[in-house]
Amino acid sequence: MEEAMEKKNINGHPLLRGGRRRRDDIDEYKHGFSSSQMESLCAMCEAFIPSIPMDELVLHTASGGKEKPPTKAMQDFYLASASHPPFPHEVAELMVKRGQAEALVLVRLVLWLLSTSLGTLILCGSLSFSGGFPFINKFSAMPLQKREAVLNKWSKSKSKFLIPLRLFFLMVKIFCCYTFYSLTNEDSENKSWNAIGYSIDPSEGKPGKSDQQERPLEKGIIETKDHTDSSLIEALKKKGLNVTVDPKQDLYKIECDVVIVGSGCGGGVAAAVLASSGHKVVVIEKGNYFTAQDYTSLEAPSMDQLFESGGILTTMDASVMLLAGSSVGGGSAINWSACIRTPDYVLKEWAEEHQLPIFRSSDYVSAMDSVSARLGVNDRCNEEGFQNNVLRNGCENLGLKVHNVARNSSENHFCGSCSYGCRTGDKRGTDTTWLVDAVNCGAVILTGCKAERFVLKENNKDQQENKKKKKCLGLIARSLNHGVTKKLQFQSKVSISACGSILTPPLMISSGLKNPNIGKNLHLHPVVFAWGYFPESASEIKGKCFQGGIITSLHKVGGSETRALIETPAFGPGTVATLFPWVSGQDMKERMTKYSRTAHIFALVRDRSNGTVESEGRISYELDAFDKENLREGLRTALRILVAAGAEEVGTHRSDGQRMKCRGIKDEDLEEFLNDNSVVGGPTSNEELWNMYCSAHHMGSCRMGVSEEKGGVDEKGESWEAQGLFVCDASVFPTAIGVNPMITIQSISYCISKGIADSLASVS
Repeated sequence: MEEAMEKKNINGHPLLRGGRRRRDDIDEYKHGFSSSQMESLCAMCEAFIPSIPMDELVLHTASGGKEKPPTKAMQDFYLASASHPPFPHEVAELMVKRGQAEALVLVRLVLWLLSTSLGTLILCGSLSFSGGFPFINKFSAMPLQKREAVLNKWSKSKSKFLIPLRLFFLMVKIFCCYTFYSLTNEDSENKSWNAIGYSIDPSEGKPGKSDQQERPLEKGIIETKDHTDSSLIEALKKKGLNVTVDPKQDLYKIECDVVIVGSGCGGGVAAAVLASSGHKVVVIEKGNYFTAQDYTSLEAPSMDQLFESGGILTTMDASVMLLAGSSVGGGSAINWSACIRTPDYVLKEWAEEHQLPIFRSSDYVSAMDSVSARLGVNDRCNEEGFQNNVLRNGCENLGLKVHNVARNSSENHFCGSCSYGCRTGDKRGTDTTWLVDAVNCGAVILTGCKAERFVLKENNKDQQENKKKKKCLGLIARSLNHGVTKKLQFQSKVSISACGSILTPPLMISSGLKNPNIGKNLHLHPVVFAWGYFPESASEIKGKCFQGGIITSLHKVGGSETRALIETPAFGPGTVATLFPWVSGQDMKERMTKYSRTAHIFALVRDRSNGTVESEGRISYELDAFDKENLREGLRTALRILVAAGAEEVGTHRSDGQRMKCRGIKDEDLEEFLNDNSVVGGPTSNEELWNMYCSAHHMGSCRMGVSEEKGGVDEKGESWEAQGLFVCDASVFPTAIGVNPMITIQSISYCISKGIADSLASVS
């Protein structure tokens, strides 16, 4: 068993341990960039993160502002550049793997143009001029200062004709900064971490040997990556499934009562409820299965393996960065533990305005109680981390109310890396709760298996139930492991989509469903960040930004009519570097040296804006004026809280690097700074200033409605078009809810799956 665990352990696999592959020659890179394109990319990487000689710097202590001799780690950090091997090739590889197709075409084109003198003249203007032959430099031959000036010009240009260059700037900046600060060597080390005050304790929170005997889902898990055609059939049969081969269609037919796509908050609950009701349940999960013993807290491999698109997923205009789980447990494996019940005003709105009485019923209240009990939800916290202490202290100094946030972990839980999988095993996601219940009742979970479409057939008129024209017969899926060559057809009485609001609509649409609500009305709870720097010896608040429970306190802006929530995030160094605005290479390095004592807090709004997602990875969204104003008010409050908590400096993520020194500031100066904090558009807006927003809550893209015109599914969660096809995830939300949605997702799934169990019992 120990050998089997080692094979699946993130820390033990060379591709996952540090996110860097061993290569003897650059020809082993598969990005396909030409040598001239790589020359341009290398020059850009150097401009974003240059090597800075120490004699050009005046370093200050993190506490008192006094000059001090630089440490060896600090010298190495400032001398390091993203142009040094292996960074440029790793940046190129990651762009090819994770970048949007159109953006990648743009990157290749611009890099090619920059590799020529004429192309550089067109894109860089007079900055490309040189005093001697050939009089016009290509980009890589331009002095570093001029390259930095070009990047700033592209970033600030508001001409709609230069928007592609702003997107090019943003894409290379994101991938370059993320790679530089997250890439680790074979010893799981990044040479910048010591200088910026970041560390990972390899022993922190690791379970004891007694916990390592068997993985919680062992009796029900089938990992398709470990199988061939023949061994997969044998594994399925051993789990009690009837499997036959259909040579004509070149697929395996697998019989079950219920097939569920997705193992997160919705799918996990549905699997447990239906399996415990005596039904044979199969859960399809495209991600892999990891346990507490597997997690390493290393940012790059954890993001790559646990997040949708490796955590680098944006809307089509790059205005919103989206985070979603993509492993067994889904979002519950990597979320920030907040367990907030559906607000009463939301339930009232859904029941009355949307005419869905389930949300005012005792069944729904009972569902929230059952979910909270299974997750062991409590609102006690013995020790708060640095960022939550900042939030709490700032609010108390301003006389603002602070709410304790209930979590699905113990009161002793002090894990700041739960967003990379909880290494303590304390956080109770679906992978350690509902899915365990499901496999104990005979459910089977297939990992590395991607759903392609639901199998629908036309209902004869005399067979139509509730006027549904189609009937769902199951699901077609395929293994992501090329060793399994045949597709899998699951023949089931009930099929459930629970793969989340950004993946359920594409799956439903690819299955042939036409309801216009599918893929529309997407809500994202957009988030805007503020930051405050707290030098260690000048602040009574102790700790590091990456330590402690991620969300243990919050403030509601606006009282009963909540305009925004103020909460704290979890950011690894690579993520912080991608979000921080870039104004110069030296400025970015100076910002990052303050990383460990920089607190981030954010404003989250219950958005009325909505977007669309009709095909995988193609997400559109635009903020309206109402949501922008609420975000602005939330951002102003967040900055006030940071100042009141004693920050030496505060700022935002606006593209101009907006910031303010706080020591000795007058009230009128603070108000002037706050009044300047407008919530601007994204990078494709025709504004000089712009911002990127984030979202970890995706809702409403297949909403529940009282009629086919109002929603994609009915009050029971069943498709209006196809009998036997249900949705059990956040996409059924009629609107955004304005709080962390885990409890709401699980409670709705509990109600829907209870109804499915009752209907199956009535016909058996």
